Amino acid sequence: MPCIALRADTLFADEGDDLHTAAIRLDFDYGGRRIRSSDRRFAGRDRAAENAACRVLEGFGAVELASLTDRAATPGSQIDYVIAVDGDVHALCAFSAYVIPQLRALGWCVDIDPAYPWQVVGADVPLYASAERAGGDWFALELGVELDGHRIDLLQTLLDMLDGVGELAALGRPRRCIAVKIDDRHWLPLPPDRLRLVAKVLLELYGERRVPAPRAPLIAQLVAAIHDGARPLRWIGDAKIRDHAFALAMPPRADVALPLSGLRAELRPYQRDGIAWLQHLRANAVGGVLADDMGLGKTLQTIAHILIEKTQGRLDRPALIVAPTSVLGNWKRECAKFAPELRVLAYHGAARHDEDLTAYDIVVTSYSVLVRDRDELEDLPFHLVVLDEAHAIKSHDTQVAEAARALQSRHRLCLSGTPIENHLGELWSLFDFVLPGLLGSKQEFATTFRQPIEERGDAFRLEALRDRVRPYVLRRTKSLVAPELPAKTQLVRAVDLGGAQRELYESIRVAAHADVRRCIAANGLARSTIAILDALLKLRQVCCDPRLVNVDAAKGITSSAKLELLLEMIPQQLADGRRILVFSQFARMLGLISEALLARGIRHVALTGATVDRQRPIDAFQQGRADVFLISLKAGGTGLNLTGADTVIHYDPWWNPAAQAQASDRAHRIGQTRAVFVHDLVVAGSVEERMLSLQRFKRKLADAILEPGKHGLTELDVDDLLAPLE
Repeated sequence: MPCIALRADTLFADEGDDLHTAAIRLDFDYGGRRIRSSDRRFAGRDRAAENAACRVLEGFGAVELASLTDRAATPGSQIDYVIAVDGDVHALCAFSAYVIPQLRALGWCVDIDPAYPWQVVGADVPLYASAERAGGDWFALELGVELDGHRIDLLQTLLDMLDGVGELAALGRPRRCIAVKIDDRHWLPLPPDRLRLVAKVLLELYGERRVPAPRAPLIAQLVAAIHDGARPLRWIGDAKIRDHAFALAMPPRADVALPLSGLRAELRPYQRDGIAWLQHLRANAVGGVLADDMGLGKTLQTIAHILIEKTQGRLDRPALIVAPTSVLGNWKRECAKFAPELRVLAYHGAARHDEDLTAYDIVVTSYSVLVRDRDELEDLPFHLVVLDEAHAIKSHDTQVAEAARALQSRHRLCLSGTPIENHLGELWSLFDFVLPGLLGSKQEFATTFRQPIEERGDAFRLEALRDRVRPYVLRRTKSLVAPELPAKTQLVRAVDLGGAQRELYESIRVAAHADVRRCIAANGLARSTIAILDALLKLRQVCCDPRLVNVDAAKGITSSAKLELLLEMIPQQLADGRRILVFSQFARMLGLISEALLARGIRHVALTGATVDRQRPIDAFQQGRADVFLISLKAGGTGLNLTGADTVIHYDPWWNPAAQAQASDRAHRIGQTRAVFVHDLVVAGSVEERMLSLQRFKRKLADAILEPGKHGLTELDVDDLLAPLE
């Protein structure tokens, strides 16, 4: 029977590079008499079996000392084999964790020196985890093992390992385990893939021993990462913190039976899931962002959520809904339609101060009123604050964002199909409202997420950000949850400029480019924004119609290639029985289009920021008294349900792809029964076409976060935008 004795020893080299490693003496037991493997004096030995045993040992990675010509043992140390001739502690502990049990299973006798420094704890040694409140909204964490009746916290050891270059490099090598030091003689072996999961979570703690309360799911992730089921794990901390962490880390049960008596609507399955998610957030006292695609019923899900709060007796304070002025009436109508038992107040207009807000279940107000009445509203306690079209607070330092953060409420919710329109800072601003602390301070977020993701395309930080916000964002797309919705087809219609319009574009472009370059040289890119935007505005106006440009060279030029194309398209579309929305960001352009349609006897209505009675043109179009609806992007890009249309024409592209998508989704939403065609009219080779490439980057950035930075213009971007017509 083979017998090995395992202890620590030192090997010496001529250069003085001493190596402290594991040493093995190999003996063979013949009827109670042990004979050392290297002793050749005894007869009657089973040489074949001994050689086979040596091959087994060498197969497990042991190296015969005699083969190490550059190493020598201490005289009299009786070493036959050594392990890890490079002194790798992970390999030494892997031998203890995996090889020794196998040798014993083969019938080998294994003796280990009590002082052997690379002993591993067996599966019978339990792990423990703990989290306790450390004052305010912080949790203090512990994670370790219980050895000989003593708890040994390993969290700092793990953090120190991740700070060490060697240990991090070890995670990338093919090895059986990574050894985590417990004390001078004991180690905890962890499989590399499991330690990578632990490392991923620990890196999100930024080396802290405390976790902000909004990041409670990290506790559940850390416990799940280190616990493989083979070793018992005990929770010894605050059970409420544990339950809260695991509840947030896991999605709400899809089969939750929701009390929806009083709701006059037939809910789709994904809407029931959305309401369950809102209830899940409320039950765990956290806020969130409902980021469903436009047209999937965020308003209905919110109303149902509030109705549940009332029927279950929790709505003892009003719910405040803040929305763009243009959709206040829509909120009142939807509440009356779906939940007539809710008492709803539109807090708007000159007489608003006469109302007792506490007498209502829902108070709907506008962002402009929120700013004007900030002092009154921030003194009122609300049960829930909902920000509709929440990208209104995407700029953190604006008055409206500050007023929203000052509101008192038990719960907070953002509704936005476009929580990221231009850069990641907008997402941070939304979460600074719904869950302050989740994404750290503005500077921490910029350093940890924005710069690595936006400037370097760091996939690891992108995944970390996605994981951080995942419990608090619910995003469903039409293609995912409403496959029955008719198709939406995107078409780009290129327009070539010619004649006087082309000459005007080039003359303005040459002069503007020179002015912009001089401004950048004198003031720097950051201080040249006004000059850049002015140049781009003039070029975009020329693309739409020269009559929009307030320069002498444009006077007398009345022809517009794009307007001519539009006036060809509209009669063709109407002849095919289609009904049309035309969007432009220039109200004056809509006026020119309206004049042209009037001259051709085409029935149409218009909605701009100057429209006093918004509902009147909406009703006229929806009821079929008009076939074309001219809408300014800002006045009608949100809050409209225009399923009577099946054709959308974007006369001019906008910087923000999300804003254009929202406008298109006025027609492509639940209730639409016909295929929707979206036409983008773009002047070929112009600033408009170049804007589309910037749009594609911004759309990809938003999708990367929401579905599984500040991206300001560079000088190269400016030169590209102001390049000659192609």
